[in-house]
Amino acid sequence: MNKYHLKLYITGQTPRSESAIQNLRKICEENLDAKYEIEIIDILERPQLAEDERILATPTLIKSLPPPLRRLIGDLSETEKVLVGLDIRTSKSSANPN
Repeated sequence: MNKYHLKLYITGQTPRSESAIQNLRKICEENLDAKYEIEIIDILERPQLAEDERILATPTLIKSLPPPLRRLIGDLSETEKVLVGLDIRTSKSSANPN
């Protein structure tokens, strides 16, 4: 398994930012077996990084490694969608086995 490099862009210490950070950490701990690196970037403190990455909304998660590059916007509360969006899990409907 490759190591995941994840950048989470937030705007200050808001409840939505804190929720995204907690959700991302939980998802990584439960699914990536410590094979990940998370970088939290507050665009209020480092606006140039946000501009360079063309961040238009926060929270935004960018997976740069392993390829392909992926972007997710939101508080990351829907674990299954985050896993599929990051190519950690494929999209399968387990609710209906037929």
